[in-house]
Amino acid sequence: MDRLVGFLETEFERIVTSVPASEAGDNVVAIGDALRLQTTLRERERRFRELLDALPAAVYTTDAAGRITYYNEAAAELWGHRPTLGSTTWCGSWKLYWPDGTPMAHDECPMAMALKEDRPIRGYEAAAERPDGTRVPFLPYPTPLHDQTGKLVGAVNMLVDITDRKRAEDEQALMVRELHHRVKNTLATVQAIIGSTARSAETIEDFKTSVTGRIGALARTHLLLADERRTVTFGELLRAELEPFDDGSGARIQLSGPAVELRSQLAVTLGMGFHELTTNAAKHGALSVYGGTVSVTWSVTIEAERRTLNIDWVERGGPQIAEPVRKGFGSRLLEFVLPGQIQAQTSIDYDPRGVRVRCAVPLPADAQA
Repeated sequence: MDRLVGFLETEFERIVTSVPASEAGDNVVAIGDALRLQTTLRERERRFRELLDALPAAVYTTDAAGRITYYNEAAAELWGHRPTLGSTTWCGSWKLYWPDGTPMAHDECPMAMALKEDRPIRGYEAAAERPDGTRVPFLPYPTPLHDQTGKLVGAVNMLVDITDRKRAEDEQALMVRELHHRVKNTLATVQAIIGSTARSAETIEDFKTSVTGRIGALARTHLLLADERRTVTFGELLRAELEPFDDGSGARIQLSGPAVELRSQLAVTLGMGFHELTTNAAKHGALSVYGGTVSVTWSVTIEAERRTLNIDWVERGGPQIAEPVRKGFGSRLLEFVLPGQIQAQTSIDYDPRGVRVRCAVPLPADAQA
C-alpha cells in the first residue's frame, strides 16, 4: 500500500514540475518547442489518468483550494455518485463519519487536513455514506503536491475500502464473545455436575465413574459444536450418546425425526439429559440386557408462531422396573434442571415394561425444522 501511494506521489510531482516556470514564460523558447513540450505533457497526463482509471483503489486529486479536479471509476463507485469537478471540495463522499459513527465535516476530513497543514496524513479511518444510505469504511492516504518551487498546488488521495476487513473483525469479535459465553456456561455446568454427583454417590468409585461419564458427555457435545459450528442437530446429539450401544441391526437403537438445529446452550443441556437417560438404560434398563431396545422419536409443532420440539424416549425389552425410592442425579436433571434452564416440560413414566420419557422443548423463533 505504501509503495503504491509513493508511486502516485512521484508521478503527480513529475507531471506538476515537468515544465519549469522559466521555460514556460521565457520568450526565447521557440513556439514549436513549447507546443511539442505541451503536447508531451498532455500525453503523459493522459496515459497516467488511464493508469489511475484502471486501478481498483479509489483515487482522486484536488487543487490547492481543495476543489476536486479528477477522480477514477473506483472512487465514483465507493462514493456511490459522481461529484462535480471544480466545485465539490475536499472529498466526493455524500456524507462522512468517524469510526464511532459521529458525523465528520468535509472541511475536517483527512484530505482537508493534508491541504491545510501541507503534510501527508496517515493513520486515520473514516466511513463514506452513499446517497442510498449504505456506508463504506475506508482508509485515506492524502498527500500534498508541490511545484518545483515548493509551492502547494494540490493533493492526491487514495481511499482503500476496508469493508471485508471490518466484517472479518466483527465476526472474530462475535466468535470471541460466543467462546466466553460457552466457557462460562461450561464451567457452571461442570460445577453443578460435581456438586450433584457428590451428593448422590455412595462411594468414591461411584463418584469417579459418574463424574467421568458426565463430563465426557459434555465434551462430546462441545466436540459436535467445534470447528466454528454454532449449532448441532438433535439427531447428531442422540447418535453421539447411543451409538456405542448400536449392534448394527437397526432394532436395538431406533431414531426417527426431522433435522432440528440446536444452538449451543440448548444442545449442551439436552446432551446432558440424554446422557443420563442412556447411562440409566445401560445400568438398569433396556440397554443392560441383550434384546433390549431404545426408541426415540421427535417432531416439531408450531402453535401461535411458537415452535416446540417434542421428544419421546421409550425403552422396551429390559428388566422390569419400578419407580425409584430415591431420585438420582438423572431424575433431578430431567425434572428440575431442564425446566429451569431451557423451559422444557418433562414427564417420566416408570412403566414396568421400560422407562418412557416425554419432553417438550421450546425452540428459538429462528430455529428451523
